[in-house]
Amino acid sequence: MTEQPLRVIEICAGAGGQALGLEKAGFEHELAVELDENAVNTLRHNRPAWKVVQGDVADPGVWDPATYAPGPGHPPVDLLAGGVPCPPFTIAGKQLGATDERDLFAWAVEQANIVRPRALLLENVRGLSMPRFAGYRQHVLDRLREFGYAAEWRLLQASHYGVPQLRPRFVLVAMAPDDFAHFHWPEPIGDPPTVGETLLSLMSVNGWKGAEKWAERANSIAPTIVGGSKKHGGADLGPTRAKRAWAEMGVDALGIANHAPGPDDEFPKGPKLTCEMVARIQGWDENEFQWTFTGKKTSTYRQIGNAFPPPVAKALGVSIVAALNHTTERRERDPDRDHDPIYRVLREAGVFMTAAQILRAAKLELEAHELERRISLLSRDFHIDISSGKSGTSYRLGQFKAFLGQEDHVRHDQFDLNRSRIS
Repeated sequence: MTEQPLRVIEICAGAGGQALGLEKAGFEHELAVELDENAVNTLRHNRPAWKVVQGDVADPGVWDPATYAPGPGHPPVDLLAGGVPCPPFTIAGKQLGATDERDLFAWAVEQANIVRPRALLLENVRGLSMPRFAGYRQHVLDRLREFGYAAEWRLLQASHYGVPQLRPRFVLVAMAPDDFAHFHWPEPIGDPPTVGETLLSLMSVNGWKGAEKWAERANSIAPTIVGGSKKHGGADLGPTRAKRAWAEMGVDALGIANHAPGPDDEFPKGPKLTCEMVARIQGWDENEFQWTFTGKKTSTYRQIGNAFPPPVAKALGVSIVAALNHTTERRERDPDRDHDPIYRVLREAGVFMTAAQILRAAKLELEAHELERRISLLSRDFHIDISSGKSGTSYRLGQFKAFLGQEDHVRHDQFDLNRSRIS
């Protein structure tokens, strides 16, 4: 009997980087939801059999998670996956976190309690791993534990999985404890090819005589490809530091070319990359990860640059499949480390606590100004009530500011106001 593929629902699916990787790992898409019309067109072009829905995934009129909850005759979905928007956490941005109208991370975690998938996979930028978001991360772990899931965060480097690019991604995986005992983070597969090795065939496709010499110079991996935002201008290969790294490899990072160099072309800085070349650096190739992008050049570049590299998604998908099927050895999991013991103490207490009480309960030794700084970080994502009395200043943790599905949340008005610029 043929083994049935595992079923996945993917939210914020983008142009298909994660989708293709998960497909190669053995998942079949039950549904893919994406806001951007150009990315939706790319998904539908490549996988016309998939159910692809365009719109705000948090709008019940676009997708009602309850319709995919397990019930009589409806086994649970095997995986709920997504690459929810990165701008709320990106180091180069304002790091508004829970108060950014684009933030859907905490909302996505809440959907796990509705859909009840066997596994949850969410990925985002490295910024979410920083101390700024320690309380946010702790909230996520605590909520998943309440829902009956075991979960871990891990910072993965795309270059460890064959992608010729410096692209760290912060990944959350959750499963029922018995399944999660069999989950092993994917092992690195070795050094990736250089940019020159990756792009030589594409650079020389029109007979450019300088291709081989250029490839020798481009002897390292690429800086992180950035898709950019609709709030900004056209496509280019990133901020100033990235442009310097590209220049060292003989690449002109100020824009994207329409075609590969001709036979006798000469360049003061080096050639520009085409969208096809950028896709190759992002992990799409001519063999296992073939994909066609639709739309104009700037849109295509953004679709590629905002994607999760397919080889990394496949590696994670393979590990998740092995855990769900219990085909790997059980491991003894270390207890979840506290991402933010101050948040945890305040959350468990539910009452006002002085600085001394917080530090004693959290088993921390901090100067007063450092405790105030960390509570200030918490206050960016959570309401913090402050009271002054004879014993000094006391603090109490209030509500999470993030959008979790509340009908009266400010996110609705802000999202509608900025919809045309959200990517």
